Amino acid sequence: MDYEEFEKAVDIMGVLTRTSKKDLKKKYLKLSKRYHPDMPEGSHEKFQEIKDSYDLLCAYMDSYCFLFDKEEFKEQFPAFTNYKNWNR
Repeated sequence: MDYEEFEKAVDIMGVLTRTSKKDLKKKYLKLSKRYHPDMPEGSHEKFQEIKDSYDLLCAYMDSYCFLFDKEEFKEQFPAFTNYKNWNR
């Protein structure tokens, strides 16, 4: 995978910002239904392009390495950074 392939896959799937794997799957299912060869808008080429993009992004997400430090935790879960204050 190179960056151009990655960028094309992101564009095809319509990923604008951070997304979860669950949300990516929802987008994939919606697009694959819309562009399925049996549908009016569908074509085999577009359907295959969507599947390939989904597979590429899933592989990227599966191999992503996380930093287990306080800064990344705050960035990933901003609502939980002050959870101790909720109990007061």
